[in-house]
Amino acid sequence: MKFDDSDGLADYATDEPVVQAPTVEVKSSRAGRNLPAAIGIGLALAGAAVASLFIVKVAFLFLVMVVAAVGMLELARALRTAGIEVPLTPVLIGGGAMLVGSYVDGAETLAVALALSVLGTLVWRLSEGADGFVRDVSAGVLTLAYIPLLGSFVILMVAEDDGPWRIVAFVLVTVMSDTGGYIAGVLFGKHPMAPAISPKKSWEGFAGSLFAGSVAGILIVVLALDGRWWAGLILGVAAVLFGTLGDLCESLIKRDLGIKDMGNLLPGHGGAMDRLDSLLAVAPVAWVVMHYLVSVT
Repeated sequence: MKFDDSDGLADYATDEPVVQAPTVEVKSSRAGRNLPAAIGIGLALAGAAVASLFIVKVAFLFLVMVVAAVGMLELARALRTAGIEVPLTPVLIGGGAMLVGSYVDGAETLAVALALSVLGTLVWRLSEGADGFVRDVSAGVLTLAYIPLLGSFVILMVAEDDGPWRIVAFVLVTVMSDTGGYIAGVLFGKHPMAPAISPKKSWEGFAGSLFAGSVAGILIVVLALDGRWWAGLILGVAAVLFGTLGDLCESLIKRDLGIKDMGNLLPGHGGAMDRLDSLLAVAPVAWVVMHYLVSVT
């Protein structure tokens, strides 16, 4: 028998006789997703985010905190498959403090909250002894840096006077990059970009991402943020580059751990972290580009 998955994990074969079982048709795309479910979940999440942004901005903070907590739990569960135990209590409390601190008092409070969270993780793990101390603490610091630290730049964007539109710009360029890459990869993908990490990523898909992300960046920055077209182009290109790298990094984490998805929370998407990988990687660079190149309107 032969098993295959969309992330290109190793195939397994056996000489046992194969019994033909009745087949059930499952609607999925060439790229392996349940596309209708993926689109439905994506639209629902986008609707919740937009509603929280433009009605009560603090509601968006709580939405980000919930999603970040789910992501941290998923990552901790994935690491546990390799015998690594993330000290969840200080990581979850510290991660929440980083997000709230970013919203209330900006980057300086974020830095203080991160430092205290790392210290809290070290102290919390002391009670369990020396065995695996470095391993578990390192995983805790990785979790803090990967999810709430990168996610805090989303909060720094929304805290601006025109924050809701900055979040729309950030999400739009990232989503359009993913969408353009997905469509181009399915239709034209022939040359793998990183076959050892993610065999389904192609250079043709990357070109599609670059086109869609750049166009989206120019349009949203000019029309919604009253910025220069070249600032939108920089935003779009940066989103493509860092979104692709974020996706590859998460694929490598899953490959190292021997898992297909971080979770199964979102039908058609996998876990929350399977959808957050690009957004988390793009958030810091999107904040930098818009903070320094786009004036607050």
